[in-house]
Amino acid sequence: MPVQSPVVPGARSARPACRTHRLRWLALLCVGILPGALVAQQAPLEPLVITATRVETPAFEVPASVSSVDASEIGDAHLQVNLAESLGGIPGLVVRDRENYAQDQQISIRGFGARTSFGVTGLRIYVDGIPATLPDGQGQITSIDLGSAQRIEILRGPASVLYGNSSGGVIQVFTASGEGQPRITTSLEGGSFGEIREGLKAEGAAGPLGFDIDGSHFQTSGYRDHSAAERDLVNAKITYALDPDSRLTVILNNVEQPRALDPLGATLAEYRANPRAVDPAALEFNSRKSISQTQGGLIYERRLDSADSITLTAYEGQRDVEQFQAIPVATQKSPTSPGGVIVLARSYEGADARWSRHDELFGLPYTLVAGLAYDTLDEHRFGYNNYLGSDLGVLGKLRRAADNDVGNFDQYVEGTVALADEWNASLGVRNSRVAFESVDNHVLAGHPSGSGDAVYNATLPTAALLFAPAADVRVYATASRGFETPTLDELAYRPNGSAGLNFSLQPARSDNYEVGVKSRGTPLGDVTLAAFAINTVDEIITQTNTAGRSTYQNAGSTRREGVELGATQTYAGWWRTRLSYTYLDAYYQDAFLTCQSVPCAAPRTRVAAGDRLPGVARNTLYGELAWVPPLGWRAGLEARGLGQVYANDSNTARAVGYAIASAHVGYVTRLGKVPVTTFLRVDNLFDRRYVGSVIVDETSARYYEPGFGRSFTAGISATFS
Repeated sequence: MPVQSPVVPGARSARPACRTHRLRWLALLCVGILPGALVAQQAPLEPLVITATRVETPAFEVPASVSSVDASEIGDAHLQVNLAESLGGIPGLVVRDRENYAQDQQISIRGFGARTSFGVTGLRIYVDGIPATLPDGQGQITSIDLGSAQRIEILRGPASVLYGNSSGGVIQVFTASGEGQPRITTSLEGGSFGEIREGLKAEGAAGPLGFDIDGSHFQTSGYRDHSAAERDLVNAKITYALDPDSRLTVILNNVEQPRALDPLGATLAEYRANPRAVDPAALEFNSRKSISQTQGGLIYERRLDSADSITLTAYEGQRDVEQFQAIPVATQKSPTSPGGVIVLARSYEGADARWSRHDELFGLPYTLVAGLAYDTLDEHRFGYNNYLGSDLGVLGKLRRAADNDVGNFDQYVEGTVALADEWNASLGVRNSRVAFESVDNHVLAGHPSGSGDAVYNATLPTAALLFAPAADVRVYATASRGFETPTLDELAYRPNGSAGLNFSLQPARSDNYEVGVKSRGTPLGDVTLAAFAINTVDEIITQTNTAGRSTYQNAGSTRREGVELGATQTYAGWWRTRLSYTYLDAYYQDAFLTCQSVPCAAPRTRVAAGDRLPGVARNTLYGELAWVPPLGWRAGLEARGLGQVYANDSNTARAVGYAIASAHVGYVTRLGKVPVTTFLRVDNLFDRRYVGSVIVDETSARYYEPGFGRSFTAGISATFS
């Protein structure tokens, strides 16, 4: 159920009525369009081909590291709940499943995002062009509906800075637009640890209208004790061709996660004794999280003439979160403590206006894209004790009430010109302004005001050169400058325990360089090879992390350098192979001081220059061999290996590397005119014990989140026209 945030004297309403009404109008608009479209006879607008760089160019011609996964791979023998299922073969990208739905999956690209203990930071996430990353840089993937995903694109490297704040990389999910004869697909998957997913999907086209409406229910008992969760997800995408040159897309999304228990991390001794065990404090305080989110968006696309087109995007949403943490009672009795329960009511909205032109200048073909982006986040943050008298894990006394606002206003322009038959050059720049403001509404004796504000500005240029020495070979070089502001959650607590946001944190700024080569038609298929180097100053790192509550600080400079190799091939006879390898050396270039306990009045623990960034593996390897005919039997084998990672900045704790294998078999048939797909999948085939993820710099040494043991998943789906 949605969190009902209390009304605090002096605070603004936690759920603005006008925004709720706007979402209702979006829903009514979908309902209003549908009946008229069923009888209209206009030809629909042809779909645009959009890549992660905003320019309508095949990935092979983009001077950057771009990878994609299509619907057949996303849904092939998978539960379709977690991104980790289908993105394991992307070089440079690591999705680590915590087996903890209260904290979401840990996603990193070239080491960006590895520090976060929940959600996604350091990356930009979009679904059908609408941000799933808020203006402060905090992203979430809870609302991504893999059941309706048509493809997922991943942009790595310097070009990603054109998306602004927190662009270590960009992940874009595109759902189906609805084409062909209307049809309904039902699906049921189930497996080990009480996993069940039920799905229902309607898609197709009628005249100028295309629709894709998908709903699913997921629940699990969890691999670890105290890790059960359930989630309901609905996603609707309606496209309507207003005329041959324009199209309107309406998107609605709702996710309800009423229960996600949090087992917290384990010490090394606990992990070795029983990887499925739970932190006793998690049971004592019943640590858990609930989420309710609704959002809607409109996208208007129009071709103005043979050279020019515009795209206008607007969206808004409401996200409510209630989280019970395992903060000791004694700690909460401090006058400045924010308690052990977090209640968030977040409303957000934004707009993007983009113009593009494809033309020639002095006989040279060029593409130019320019736009404006404006996004706002209005957060009402409350803190409560997690006890009443001797009762633990219940909502207690109010300890914090603050209104936090974040807004960004960005301007960007990027262009590509064909200098000759073999040479393309690209230039781009984005100017970004991100403003934070916090108003403390809970000022009492012994609890001084924590109000404050901060403004961060950055101008982010990028340049690239692409050379085509042969028809099936491309060589490129790219350079850019990027930045990453702290998120509201990273600002939320001051290391010394005083009230207010930690506005002493500064944004991280980086210089990014990449060279690469792409080739088609080799014995290994389509091959990409990229080498990169990233220098970052004021890297944002974890300072303390206890029972799910973290504080952060800026380190000096860091360096990431590495190599990524990817190869995909489809052979005659329906064979498919995928291979990826990543070498990533990520380390601190400057020594600094950090903390080992909370509260931390002054850092005293030294981290030496040369220590490796925690949570980042030096070597990552993935391989797949699959037989995937459209009908009949199909099968596949997958193997994934990850090198050791350090769990803290001083590199005194680590999780050893591991390799696991998976296998699946399935059968596709037709019962009359009804296609039916079945599958059986085994993950962690040899029942290896391994650490799935680490909680970076966990102050009480509970760094380890165990990966699951051998598990089974089976599923069946049928499509009715």
